[in-house]
Amino acid sequence: MLADTARRWLYRHRRASRVARFLNAVQARLAAAGVGPRWLVMVEVTGRRTGKTVSFPAVIADYDNGRYLVSMLGEGTNWVRNVRASGGRAVLRHGGREPVMLQKVDIDHRAPVLRCYLQRASGARAHIPVDRRAPVEEFEPIAARYPVFRVTAAKEAARP
Repeated sequence: MLADTARRWLYRHRRASRVARFLNAVQARLAAAGVGPRWLVMVEVTGRRTGKTVSFPAVIADYDNGRYLVSMLGEGTNWVRNVRASGGRAVLRHGGREPVMLQKVDIDHRAPVLRCYLQRASGARAHIPVDRRAPVEEFEPIAARYPVFRVTAAKEAARP
């Protein structure tokens, strides 16, 4: 569990350390260039204070014919606040640009997505206190602590 300890150290106080920010920047650039699996992407969103584009790497969880983003550090993260301030508008990059809408998932529907996310995102396992192999019911008590967003194509979300 040394790896889990190191992962928690990178995000002490639920904020990325300087080392984590550097590693995230490298990983985001690789994902944007299309290096790595399709589910590893760079997300771009407009910063709520500066108006500048903020980018970060993210893991896409595929569940029930949908794609989802999960905040492994919970509600207080800057990217979650930025997504909410931008009305859910974002861009996913993995060898190309995909304008998307990120739509908040109700707490009652988050548990199976969280489980799916942990199966794919090994780096998040140190931050979410349920084993990735646990039954979905064990994710329900913690679901309110971890925002989940459904990813839809920007043009699909604009349709009535």
